[in-house]
Amino acid sequence: MLRSFFLAASLTGLLWVSGCASVAMASEAPGASNIGFVLYTKSYAPGTLNARWIYTSKYRGPGIATGGPKEGFAGRYHVRYFYDSGEFSDEYDLIIEKIGDVYNVSWITNGKVSAVGVGMEVGNGLAVGWRRVADQFRASTPASRRCRLTHWSTGRADSYLLLGERRCGAPVT
Repeated sequence: MLRSFFLAASLTGLLWVSGCASVAMASEAPGASNIGFVLYTKSYAPGTLNARWIYTSKYRGPGIATGGPKEGFAGRYHVRYFYDSGEFSDEYDLIIEKIGDVYNVSWITNGKVSAVGVGMEVGNGLAVGWRRVADQFRASTPASRRCRLTHWSTGRADSYLLLGERRCGAPVT
């Protein structure tokens, strides 16, 4: 447990340092600031994950994901994020897919993918690097790399999920 804490603290410190470095380069590469990191840990409540997130070097705070499976990280959740001040930040439908030992993560608002990420288990947590997805990026993605995503809470099939090598229709595990 102590080892997991040190690993999570090290990752958070590394992210903070890299976030500070990206501030100096923001004028050179505007897209460089579109990077975030979140560490999910299992809560005592089944199907619930605690989150600690950071976006660029300006925004950070806690979060809570509910409605997921009783075991593991892969599944569908509803997540709410807050700033360190306690003020509400954002909420999303969260889909975590496990493919081998890698996790693909999607944050969805109003049936549309807002952010995508990739992660791995570290100690007792799931560490995920992510970025926001611009509408023009989704629109310019070839059809061979997209498929219709049926929104799990509304049943609407009106958004696209960016895919790596995963085939459309593959079940979320």
